[in-house]
Amino acid sequence: MTASFSSGEDSAAVASNRVVVWSPDYLSYRWSADHPMNPTRLELTMSLARALGTLEGAELVRPDAASDADLLRIHTPGYVEAVKQAGHSNASGVLGADAPYGLGTEDNPVFPQMHEASAILAGGSLAAAQEIASGRTRRAVSIGGGMHHAMPGWASGFCVYNDVAIAISWLLDNGFDRIAYIDVDAHHGDGVQHAFAGDPRVLTVSLHQHPATLWPNTGWSSEVGEGAGEGTSINLPVLPGTVDALWLRGFHAIVPGAIAAFRPQIVISQCGVDSHREDPLADLALTVDGQRAAFLAMRDLADRYAEGRWLAVGGGGYGLVRVVPRSWTHLIAAALDREIDTGTPVPEVWREQASALAPSVDLPETMGDSGEVDYLPWDGPGGTPETGNPSVDRALTRIDSAVIATRRACFPLLGLDPEDPRD
Repeated sequence: MTASFSSGEDSAAVASNRVVVWSPDYLSYRWSADHPMNPTRLELTMSLARALGTLEGAELVRPDAASDADLLRIHTPGYVEAVKQAGHSNASGVLGADAPYGLGTEDNPVFPQMHEASAILAGGSLAAAQEIASGRTRRAVSIGGGMHHAMPGWASGFCVYNDVAIAISWLLDNGFDRIAYIDVDAHHGDGVQHAFAGDPRVLTVSLHQHPATLWPNTGWSSEVGEGAGEGTSINLPVLPGTVDALWLRGFHAIVPGAIAAFRPQIVISQCGVDSHREDPLADLALTVDGQRAAFLAMRDLADRYAEGRWLAVGGGGYGLVRVVPRSWTHLIAAALDREIDTGTPVPEVWREQASALAPSVDLPETMGDSGEVDYLPWDGPGGTPETGNPSVDRALTRIDSAVIATRRACFPLLGLDPEDPRD
């Protein structure tokens, strides 16, 4: 299959439908009863989107599982075979810290049908890529994807197969040669960066909690890519406690300039929502409102620079009931051009379902957290504003220090001036 590109007036003639890739089989990706990555979050997201009418009239595409040939784009034959054997063995759960291929660690315990469950997630992101490449749609979202930590030969960070890297590899072989990947998960997108660090055709941008404070302890601003890919890995590490307005200040100081310089044919977004202030595994302080603003910003970058081609996937997020369903419903709505106001009441029918699944959880009343998403744009070194509030001023100084470190590390390699806020 070859990607079909158009520009100018022709772009209006291509299919305008938006695709949601979904399979009930996504719910089989369940590590254990008490593992923090629980597929209940996916079930509750889809039911919330339905309850709000967001999915009404939308096209739902049910994907096939990724084939071995698909998986081998990124993963080694020995690893794929090990995943198959682990999922069909008598062993299950935690096997020890030295478990082969990372299968059987505390993070990645063995579970039945592990290969099949992981392959369907990979197949979902691949199907989304194929829908866009065929010209049938400009936007596709698959909340089951985003397993960005998986490495070629081992499972890592709750991730078995790196669906995003597989989809990017397929796109590179099917007509695309400028792909921008933006990762807003609280954890560094290490597996995708690793896969394409030396490939100048793929720009990877990751905004994440500072690696000195959070696993996987990578994603320093000095990581800019390798060899021919130098300058196409961009990392903005932010400190614990970063709130919406500061995170968005950092995002807009880095991402739009890099995307404008790279001129991608498609934007791929990993939309992990463990950046939320209630997430139990990370220490950032975003709200659902801030996460929604990030999704809309990435969608708008795809509209501006990639003729609307936007592939969005899920990722981390362990506020299973209060956070993930609302945030990813906003993501689906963004992809479908059906934005939901954050003041919209959460439907009672969904609250009843959620209460039955998690009776002890204090359920949200609205689709937002009353977060403050207005931000002061970054205006160059030395331009950090003084608000008169010492704690706010210190926070602004810290985010601006991170911004300039990242810009100085990678912007010159993209032909940009790191000191000039217009770049």
